[in-house]
Amino acid sequence: MRPTDSVIEPLARKHGLVIEDVADEVLVYDLEHHHAHCLNPTAAFVWKKCDGKTSVSRIAELLAHKEGTPIDLDIVWLALDQLRKSKLLIEHSGVMAHITSQSVSRREIMRRIGVGAVVALPVITSLVAPTPAQAATCQPTGAPCTTPAQCCSGLCPSGTCV
Repeated sequence: MRPTDSVIEPLARKHGLVIEDVADEVLVYDLEHHHAHCLNPTAAFVWKKCDGKTSVSRIAELLAHKEGTPIDLDIVWLALDQLRKSKLLIEHSGVMAHITSQSVSRREIMRRIGVGAVVALPVITSLVAPTPAQAATCQPTGAPCTTPAQCCSGLCPSGTCV
């Protein structure tokens, strides 16, 4: 165990998010960045334990207890790095720098621990969600316009869609 494993206590971001538990995954919509994230069971578990009081080593212990199998600390560090990249952690007191420096790649974990660990690997799937304005449909022929992009035809001569 590294010294940082028992000292670092990450804190999950909860403000500006819409959070929905679906089966054993967690869907998170970030209202500030307009990103949707799907956290698999491992990533969701780690994120829920990021209360600013629970250390990385304790999160690994809790995850191992839940899974009924030993969990390598690097799996928790990988989850924290993915949560950091997804902007789902609050940046405070150098925690982010420790997360970045401690994280290893999914490939490295698989090489070291073995293929059996793949089940426990954290996965966050993200996509950019359009803002309501970006998701608006195009304007039909005869509608007022200011740019060709507003028109279904892509033509906006004289302020009217053609």
